[in-house]
Amino acid sequence: MKKLALALSVGAASLLSVGALTVPTAAQAQPIVTIQVAPPPPRFERMPPPRRGFVWAPGHYEWRGGRHVWVGGVWVRARPGYAYRPPAWRQDGGRWVYSAGRWDRDGDGVPDRYDRRPNNPYRN
Repeated sequence: MKKLALALSVGAASLLSVGALTVPTAAQAQPIVTIQVAPPPPRFERMPPPRRGFVWAPGHYEWRGGRHVWVGGVWVRARPGYAYRPPAWRQDGGRWVYSAGRWDRDGDGVPDRYDRRPNNPYRN
């Protein structure tokens, strides 16, 4: 039993020492990535001509295999009544947190699962 506890603690310590922690959320099962390495500046990407019924999801960097990897932009099928929020990195207390692209019903930038009033028509 002590060997198992030691192995688990060593494994957890090695995961944290790498600097990346992935925690799935309950609502959409999208991982939240927190690292200590700042993402590179975004690459220039020419947006193709508009497509009816689609929204352009711009290219972005993701954290894969211990490094930043560029993911090119793609067309995503539009969802009527929703605003698309592209993936983004933000700095939080010296660490970098990645938020995956998502759909927001009232356009306030707060994911609907965390929004007390996700369909507030009077929100700016």
